[in-house]
Amino acid sequence: MRVKTLCFVGILAIGFLFPRLGSTQDPTTIEQLGKELFFDKISQPSRMSCSSCHSQKMGWTGQTAGINVHGSVFRGARPQRFGNRKPPSAAYATFSPIFHFDLVRRRFVGGNFWDGRATGEVLGNPSADQALGPFLNQVEQNMTDMATVIDHVARSEYARLFDQVWGRGSLDYDPDIPATVETVYDRIGLSIATFEASSEVNQFSSQFDAYWTSSLAAGDDPEDIGLGRGDKQVLDPQNILNEQEFDGLIEFGKFCARCHVSHRPGPGGVAPLFTSFGYSNIGVPKNPDNPFYDMDLVFLDDGTPINPLGDAYIDYGLGDFLRTRVEWEAMAFENDGKFKIPTLRNVDRRIGKGVPKAYMHNGVFKSLKEVVQFYNSRDVPQEGWAPPEVDRNVSRAVLAGVPMGNLELSEEQEDAIVAFMKTLSDGYQIRNNRR
Repeated sequence: MRVKTLCFVGILAIGFLFPRLGSTQDPTTIEQLGKELFFDKISQPSRMSCSSCHSQKMGWTGQTAGINVHGSVFRGARPQRFGNRKPPSAAYATFSPIFHFDLVRRRFVGGNFWDGRATGEVLGNPSADQALGPFLNQVEQNMTDMATVIDHVARSEYARLFDQVWGRGSLDYDPDIPATVETVYDRIGLSIATFEASSEVNQFSSQFDAYWTSSLAAGDDPEDIGLGRGDKQVLDPQNILNEQEFDGLIEFGKFCARCHVSHRPGPGGVAPLFTSFGYSNIGVPKNPDNPFYDMDLVFLDDGTPINPLGDAYIDYGLGDFLRTRVEWEAMAFENDGKFKIPTLRNVDRRIGKGVPKAYMHNGVFKSLKEVVQFYNSRDVPQEGWAPPEVDRNVSRAVLAGVPMGNLELSEEQEDAIVAFMKTLSDGYQIRNNRR
């Protein structure tokens, strides 16, 4: 029964997330349903929604300044409970492919969450799988079970939208038949993912997008545009990027674009997504302020500690997920310490100029400048970087003839890369003669 249900739901997922492919459903209606679910406080106690950790004003990630500047991991619905990682951005996440091992490139690709465990195998889209995880996670929204989530939605003011999108009685289930509960619960995930795939979340409205669009219109080659490979007057006929930003694009193309792809259109021909959808261990150190290290003294409902290892805990990322799957567990060791390569879109978007953001899966870095400095000088002993949390599988890829961790960039080059990354925030408005 479950297999047949999943096949049907997977077909629906494709139609709703990509309505141009022939769905007869009005995408506006399901996007609104997904938005209602995204902003509803579906938690026990009722204090937490998806938007609590994924704020539009901060690029669809966490917005609380006091948290970002320290541990970077957000509280659950029970405020004494914390998980182990900072929230990733929900924007542009719906473009991630279903998690798989790429036989050509010999690496894992796709999925959502920092470790890829929202594979997309169930609902046909990783974002839909991901959307259902936090509801039942005791360190996040802490709902008891799927039926409790469904009952909350059935009592909501937007329950009527379910009938419009999924048909009359779409929130009904038989508690004695688990497949019926799962089917309704899946609809919730698919609805949220459709909102996350909407133009409200994925705006493609950054300064870079304006530059990309104008350069394409001028007939320039996408690789040249995305790598800054050519004369600025030719590639940027409207002078959308200033000299420092364009210099930063050139440096970014040399040292960053291999993983944060800036020069190839995304699925369906959209502008570049600034990710390869892969995984890497770049040698990120522990964040000593991570509250998860104190979770050996905070307990779940069954009396077990959230983090029995306390300070000794090590986050192995992708490797730990692979250990949960028989077909991949033999590859876990060689993937320990690897985390999803995030999109850099909205990487600097924030509520206000001085509001802090946190970077990397554990939020250990607090500025883009610090991030670039880390890539540049991680392996230079006198720079004094803390050791990697997982000291195997650390990438030392050769970029433009020099190894990551010792790129020998000048401060001027670092600042230019930072300036370019700041052009990736949605909400840019073209101004005539802005320079």
